[in-house]
Amino acid sequence: MNIRANILLRVYIAFGLILLFAFAVMIQLCRVQFVQGKKWRAMADSLSTRYVNVEASRGNIMALDGSLLATSVPEYELHMDMFAAGIESDKNFNLKIDSLAMKLSTYFGDHSARDYSRVLRDARKDSSRYQLIRRKVTYQQLKEIRKFPIFNLGKYKGGLIVVQKNKRILPFRELAARTIGYKNENIKNPVGLEGAYADYINGESGKRLMQRIAGGIWMPVNDEDEVAAKDGADIMSTIDVNFQDLAQKALKKQLDSTQADFGTVVLMEVATGEVRAIANYTRTKDGQYQERMNYAIAQSAEPGSTFKLASYMAMLDDHKIDTSSKIDAAHGRFEVINPRNGKVVLHIRDAEDPGSILSAKRAFEESSNVAVARFVYGAYHNNPQDFIDKLYSFHLNEKARLQIPGEGKPRIKTTHSVDWNKLQSLWQIAYGYESKLTPLQMLTFYNSVANDGKMIAPIFVREIRRMGNPIEQFHARVINPKVCSDETLAKVKGMLEGVVLEGTGKLVIKNKQYSVAGKTGTAQIANGSLGYGAKDAHQASFCGYFPADKPKYSMIVVISNPRVGSHLAAWVAGPVFRKIADRVYARDLSIHHTAPVVEQHLVGNTQPPKIKGGDYKAVKQVFAKLGVKPLYASVAAPSTGADTSAGIVFEDAKYKKGTVPDVTGMGLSDAMYILGNAGYKVNAKGSGVVLKQSATVGSAMPKGSTITIELE
Repeated sequence: MNIRANILLRVYIAFGLILLFAFAVMIQLCRVQFVQGKKWRAMADSLSTRYVNVEASRGNIMALDGSLLATSVPEYELHMDMFAAGIESDKNFNLKIDSLAMKLSTYFGDHSARDYSRVLRDARKDSSRYQLIRRKVTYQQLKEIRKFPIFNLGKYKGGLIVVQKNKRILPFRELAARTIGYKNENIKNPVGLEGAYADYINGESGKRLMQRIAGGIWMPVNDEDEVAAKDGADIMSTIDVNFQDLAQKALKKQLDSTQADFGTVVLMEVATGEVRAIANYTRTKDGQYQERMNYAIAQSAEPGSTFKLASYMAMLDDHKIDTSSKIDAAHGRFEVINPRNGKVVLHIRDAEDPGSILSAKRAFEESSNVAVARFVYGAYHNNPQDFIDKLYSFHLNEKARLQIPGEGKPRIKTTHSVDWNKLQSLWQIAYGYESKLTPLQMLTFYNSVANDGKMIAPIFVREIRRMGNPIEQFHARVINPKVCSDETLAKVKGMLEGVVLEGTGKLVIKNKQYSVAGKTGTAQIANGSLGYGAKDAHQASFCGYFPADKPKYSMIVVISNPRVGSHLAAWVAGPVFRKIADRVYARDLSIHHTAPVVEQHLVGNTQPPKIKGGDYKAVKQVFAKLGVKPLYASVAAPSTGADTSAGIVFEDAKYKKGTVPDVTGMGLSDAMYILGNAGYKVNAKGSGVVLKQSATVGSAMPKGSTITIELE
């Protein structure tokens, strides 16, 4: 064989071997891809792991008394490994799976036992190692489910895989819901306390090792997290749940009766600036009311006559007028005329005719727009900016920089503003138009009067706690240590009290139990560029504080566009203020001015006080709580007294069946108990103790009759 043939043979052999090797590779690729593909893909999945974040349990938001306003509760997602050690063999699986299906069906009641059995058997056929059993399972349910067949074999043999999640709940449901707020990853701006203090509440996420299994499903490798999550801190709010409940109920009831667009109430403690209650309701399309927007914080609007406090304070502090200064109120009708052409540029109207010549104090009490406009114009028309500068010195143009985001921006235009009208603006700003303030900003100003001139920013959070220990505390920020002179302060306090005693708040808010100082405000709502006359809509408000002689609380009520009944603030916002203030005054004993107890010695007359009848069960309960032994008085002489050294004398109330008992001198609870047991209905008027009863004592009246009792 020559050299050429030898070389060609070697080339052919080498080429053949290469082709053979390539063919073998192709066959093996096809075998791996199509014959063993499922096996290798499953193995690749089983070898794929990663760490995922585990959400920490968010901190609680608590009320003033420590009750929960918002909290996180564990919620579980249950999966099952269909090839766990306890059911790895088909025999064990088939022996127990129907029992498990029966328990799941009976416990949840959403599917039949047959359906559960079919789903579990299909999952085993598909070799599922992470079959979903149930979402949103509570801890109590989980405890029961762990006792079910198969699952009761234990963590590893039973195949139950538990994934914990955290669910945010509001134990009081809608109570202060908008102020509490919520966390939503899809919303850029934070909402309420949940959003404002998210860095504290959220805590620090943990880490869990997850394994990817067939089907692209990720399941936890271990039951325990590799890096434990750090729970969030607790927020201690200033909200009083009792006052909050009162505010919401009173506001909603008034909104229902007036069919207004929306309403808001804020109750604040004068000295501390702590907000005790804040309620907001919006009228929906179906006529219901829900918390959808925090109007108290976010809604900047023309305040109307409540702004007159600032106007009078400015004039008094600048010594432009005194409370006795007189003005012609023109019977509530005045026109501003353009001196150049003689045309009327502004009509100023009062809701009611206040008369003609009024003092500044009386004009304030009667809420005369004409009077305050003429006072302000007369004092500042030569230099309107002096008036604006004075208002700015009250910080009415500044945000309060609240702890909750979303505060509306106040606006009081200046003579340099592009929309300043030389013929109208000074007049209109004087009585609360061409300016914008939120309800809470207005309340902050009124609170400064109650707080002896010290203006402080409202607060909603008093401290942050971790593991029960305070880590940060908050106090009200001082905005202005003294808004005006003490002389001015005394005068405006008297004027605010006069509104309730002799002015627009007299018929609704004045009461005998405690004093109130405040101001009504009824503002027309403008209809865009069409102005105020194109839309018959009003915003009614009342802002003030109580008790007026020693203020403890300040409050504002704003109701927008009432459709039913009067639109005047005294009759729209006034009843809400009165109802809440009454309840607050009744609950907070610290604001009751009680006379000191003076020890008295009986001289001559040693007859003990008369023992009154009452609720036997209630008396026994009180005695038991106090550890006092009850002594029964003689039936023959129930009011003659007895030896009380060993206890307190009392006896059951006695009355003849079918006759009217005597309940005079009793409290409402005892009177209703006695009359109710005697079979009568009760119509109570007033508060205190019973002075009169409509039916004569001892007279015969059929059961079911109504007896009216008057209390004072």
